[in-house]
Amino acid sequence: MNLLFSRRHWIVTASALALGFTAATHAAEDARTFELRIYVTNEGKLPDLLKRFRDHTCKLFEKHGMENIGYWVPMEEADGASNKLIYVIAHKSREAAKASWAAFQADPDWKAAAKASEVNGKILASKPESIFMKATDYSCAIQPGAGGERVFELRTYTTNEGKLDALHKRFREHTVALFSKHGMTHIGYWSPTDAETGGGKQLIYVLAHASRDAAKASFEAFRADPEWIAAKAESEKDGPLTIKEGGVKSVFMKAVDFSPIK
Repeated sequence: MNLLFSRRHWIVTASALALGFTAATHAAEDARTFELRIYVTNEGKLPDLLKRFRDHTCKLFEKHGMENIGYWVPMEEADGASNKLIYVIAHKSREAAKASWAAFQADPDWKAAAKASEVNGKILASKPESIFMKATDYSCAIQPGAGGERVFELRTYTTNEGKLDALHKRFREHTVALFSKHGMTHIGYWSPTDAETGGGKQLIYVLAHASRDAAKASFEAFRADPEWIAAKAESEKDGPLTIKEGGVKSVFMKAVDFSPIK
């Protein structure tokens, strides 16, 4: 009995250590600064914006040290299907981001492309929204590439005061594995870094699904899973983790033709 217990204890301990080293290594490897940007165009100008990104902007981002991750447009009109571009880029650091943006904006090629693209009117209806983020310790390695015909989902959780760590714990220990179990594909999980854009109270992540119907079926199965029900109850024994109104927001998206992730 003692020998059996010792052997089992060694296996569990070794597995836990391996998982710990994997998480630590991954966190060290993905110490980049991510930036979620949302552009809203004037009426009828989304095609012009996409053309500018396709022909010029993405290449200039790479030229100035910014890494293109994924570019999407919402699928529903209520979410901005005809006038919104959502994308994620990566920087080596926050300081690198500042330097890259300064160099990009001063680039003569960018100035010429921006001017040419707006000969028939201004493209953007407002200043772009920018959210700087860091990858969570449970975020998967981001893999650019095509995954067939699929849809993406941008999900934003806003927590009650002091509940963000509990939300991360639930995702780390239960939610991410259950998403995989029920057929959802992880793209990335991030925490905003600045208080004015959700830092300290939000989790932002992107999933991929085979289709909208598949997404619906996956979430129905996930919510009915006994493990999820138990994990949710345990994590919320001292109160809900997310705010009552608008605590969980979902935007279904499709990748544009020039997106590294499709």
